[in-house]
Amino acid sequence: MHQNYHAAFWSDPCYTSSSEEEIVENRYSSHIKQKMFCRRLWLKPGTGFWTASQQGAHNLASFHQASLLPQRKLRGLLFPFSELEPHLACSVDRGHFQLFQPSVEDITKAEKLFSPSSSHKIDYHTSAVRMEHAPSQNQPEVCFIGRSNVGKSSLIRALFSLAPDVEIRVSKTPGHTKKMNFFKVGKAFTMVDMPGYGYRAPKDFVEMVEHYLGTRKNLVRTFLLVDGSVGLQEADMIALEMCEEFSRPYVIVVTKIDKCRQGVLLTNLLQLQDAITQTVRCFPQPFLVSSLHFSGIYLLRCFIAHVTGSIQLGDTCQS
Repeated sequence: MHQNYHAAFWSDPCYTSSSEEEIVENRYSSHIKQKMFCRRLWLKPGTGFWTASQQGAHNLASFHQASLLPQRKLRGLLFPFSELEPHLACSVDRGHFQLFQPSVEDITKAEKLFSPSSSHKIDYHTSAVRMEHAPSQNQPEVCFIGRSNVGKSSLIRALFSLAPDVEIRVSKTPGHTKKMNFFKVGKAFTMVDMPGYGYRAPKDFVEMVEHYLGTRKNLVRTFLLVDGSVGLQEADMIALEMCEEFSRPYVIVVTKIDKCRQGVLLTNLLQLQDAITQTVRCFPQPFLVSSLHFSGIYLLRCFIAHVTGSIQLGDTCQS
C-alpha cells in the first residue's frame, strides 16, 4: 500500500494522485487533491565523502565557544526563533515555537554526547541501498529525510563538527545521494542520512526509504527537513502525508534560515506552522537551523540526545 501510494513521489517523472484519507480517532481528515509535477532525470553516477576536518573546524562548533559571545547573540544562536519573534503580530500564537527550552546545563550535557573520546567513538558506520543491507542493531535510531539539496549533508556535518574525522558521504553531483548512510554515536544512538526526494530516482528508493520508515523498529524519530528560504513545496507536503501514514513520531527542521530575508522566512514559517497543526504525529515545534552560522545546532543536538534517551532533561522540555 505504501509503495503504490508514494511511488511517484520518489521516482515517476510525473505524479498524479487523487484520494481521501481519514485519520483514526477523528483527529482530522484530509483530502489529497490532484497533484502533478514533472521532473527531469539528471541523476549521474559518482559518490564521495567529506570529513569535518576537510571543511575546517567551525569557530562556533562548541557551545563553550559560543557561550563567550554577548548574551543577545548567544540567545539568537541557541533559539533562532527569538530573532524573529519581535516581528510577529500580537495575534500569532508563539507557544508552539518555544516548547523545547532546555537549560544551559542540558545543552552542555548533550554536547558531550557529540564529542568523541577513546571510550565514545563517533564515526560513519555503513551504507545500504536496500533494507536487507541495513545493519541490524538495537540502539535507538534517528533519520533525516528531505528534498534533494535541502541541506541534509551540511546539517549532519554541523551536528558532527566536534568529531572532525567523521566521513559525511555525499554524491559528487549535489542532491543525488543514493544510499542510506549510518553514523554511530558511541553506544548511544545511530543517525541515518536518507536519500533526497523530489527528483526522479531509481525505483529502489521507494522500497528502501518507505520500507525503512514503515518497519524499522528502533527508529525513535524522523527529522523532516524543509528549506526555509523557499518554504513548503508540493513534495514536502507529500512527505508530511507519508510520515502521518506510517504513524511514526517526526519533527520538522527548517534549514537555510540564513539564505533569505526575515520577512520571507516568517511567511514560510507561518505557512509551515499551519500545516503542522493539521498533523497528528509531528512535534508541534519546528526547529530552525543554519548550518553555516550554527544557529539552532546546539538546540537540535540537545533534542536528538533527549528523544534517543541518551540524556535526561527537566520537566520544561517536551517531546
